[in-house]
Amino acid sequence: MKWLIARTVFLSSFFFYAAPPGRAAEESRFAPLDQMKVHYTNRGAGSAAIVFVHGWNCDLSVWKNQVGAFPQARVIAIDLPGHGESDKPEMKYTMDLHARAIDSVLRDAKVEHVVLVGHSNGTPVIRQFYRTFPAKTRGLVIVDGALRPFAPAADMQKFIEPMRAPNYREYIGKMVDAMLKPMKDEATRADIKAAMLRTPQYVSVSEMESILSDELWRPDKINVPTLVILAKQPAWNADYEAFVRDLVPKVDYRVWDGVSHFLMIDRPQEFNAAVAEFVANNNLLAD
Repeated sequence: MKWLIARTVFLSSFFFYAAPPGRAAEESRFAPLDQMKVHYTNRGAGSAAIVFVHGWNCDLSVWKNQVGAFPQARVIAIDLPGHGESDKPEMKYTMDLHARAIDSVLRDAKVEHVVLVGHSNGTPVIRQFYRTFPAKTRGLVIVDGALRPFAPAADMQKFIEPMRAPNYREYIGKMVDAMLKPMKDEATRADIKAAMLRTPQYVSVSEMESILSDELWRPDKINVPTLVILAKQPAWNADYEAFVRDLVPKVDYRVWDGVSHFLMIDRPQEFNAAVAEFVANNNLLAD
């Protein structure tokens, strides 16, 4: 019983609603990458951090319920190149570029080790970071994102082709509406949709094209502790779970029912509790 009480107190100290009055304020910063600036926000200090990475066409605002929820940890949220307040040059937006952008933020922030939280297309981003910078990666949190392609490359090309058309916004709008259908709060749905439609068309198309690379999906093992939280849907079936468990030996695999693609917004306290417990159980933020 003493152990249970102590653990409850320890975990509750991670959350916004249990945070002391003097918790760290949020800072807005820019890190240099090639000829670009990468925008990020920072809370707290220390050489280890939880780093939140958004998905396709989004920005760091999707983590609004997370960035203030871990007062005992250093927390960073990133606008990937082409998104949010980061620079948006016309170029190829690849997972390698995004992995290097994360590293540029870490170097600017003087962070040595990270727990990376990637939503949706942020999943191949954080996986590519792990491949490139394994010594910096202590753990991964995958939020409704895939570790293998949803469909063959030819089918994905057909899916991407309408994104190149003049009615791009209409096509993307319908996609976003489908993603958000289970979300109950109409104002939140509208905010997410508006943010996703702000991403330039050339960024949107390029990033989608970049995930067609076979190299990106090679089944090399993920050997750091990994939390997977998925929104229940047909793609996340028993075969996919078996694939993930083989690929990721240290996986905590969860599927939630009744949530949208943005499950961290639908159930923020439950999501934050899961992340806090995962970090604590694996001692991932020790200096």
